[in-house]
Amino acid sequence: MIPLHWVLATSALLFGLGLYGALALHNAVRILMSIELMLNSVNLNLVAFSRYLHPDQPKGLIMAIFIMTVAAAEAAVGLAIFLIIARNRTDVDVDKIHLLKG
Repeated sequence: MIPLHWVLATSALLFGLGLYGALALHNAVRILMSIELMLNSVNLNLVAFSRYLHPDQPKGLIMAIFIMTVAAAEAAVGLAIFLIIARNRTDVDVDKIHLLKG
């Protein structure tokens, strides 16, 4: 069995990469991918703690399934918004998008 601290270190690395990507990148699709990476690192934590603390109870696995459902909905809505913006403009650079400002 893989030690818990290895799984937590891997999850922290994935979350750090996702956070860096979400804050440093300018392309909207890459930002969505970075957010998905952060959500997957949270899923990895939930499954690891569920496996190591309570191996007979699937609570962490059920929460991971809920997070995957929310992540899929977030990706679908985000991509739909960015496709509409891309039809009206030539690029999807988030620094240049000012359509939602009132």
